[in-house]
Amino acid sequence: MEVTRSKVPASTEDLRIKQRQAQQLLRGELEGEDLDAYVEQRLLLTKFEDAQNWARKNAIWPLGFGLACCAIEMITTIGSPRNDLSRFGAEVIRFSPRQADMLILSGRVSIKMAPVIRRIYDQMLEPKWVISMGACASSAGMFNNYALVAGADKFLPVDVYVPGCPPRPEALIYGIMKLQEKIVNGPDQGWRERYDAGGTEEATDSLA
Repeated sequence: MEVTRSKVPASTEDLRIKQRQAQQLLRGELEGEDLDAYVEQRLLLTKFEDAQNWARKNAIWPLGFGLACCAIEMITTIGSPRNDLSRFGAEVIRFSPRQADMLILSGRVSIKMAPVIRRIYDQMLEPKWVISMGACASSAGMFNNYALVAGADKFLPVDVYVPGCPPRPEALIYGIMKLQEKIVNGPDQGWRERYDAGGTEEATDSLA
């Protein structure tokens, strides 16, 4: 009775070939065209700016900051297993503006709160971005009265607006994805460069 050999899957055979090539490389046995082909398969060329923007895109650190009911949706987006921001590199929440680079305005902004938010934004390091989440932060929403700021763009440069009252977690994730596209495709980082606002850094009492 003739026994037939089981066919080895192509993926397993490819793995054995790669292991054999790695062993030959370590022993110094790969030369000439084989060595060139081995290096070309594992070499990636790019520009420094592209690599830098790719790293920024996948390492967005949001500031743990909430204003009103939209903050509940933001917390659901960041912390729940169904809508996990770890897939987008934005799960590292920081409660200090010195360690964060994305400010999510989630809720209505009162006139008394606007200077505080601006101070927090000024303390964040460049490059930094702002997402206006919900109708209240974008246009005062249904609380459009004398006590609220009708739009966060009156005191902050907003990069992405997320509509809704409140927006679903999927909408905020979509807004973060749009922000990532801006980070990759926009070489000019930082609001001072975008708005030609050099010299507007926050001045402390000791420097004033």
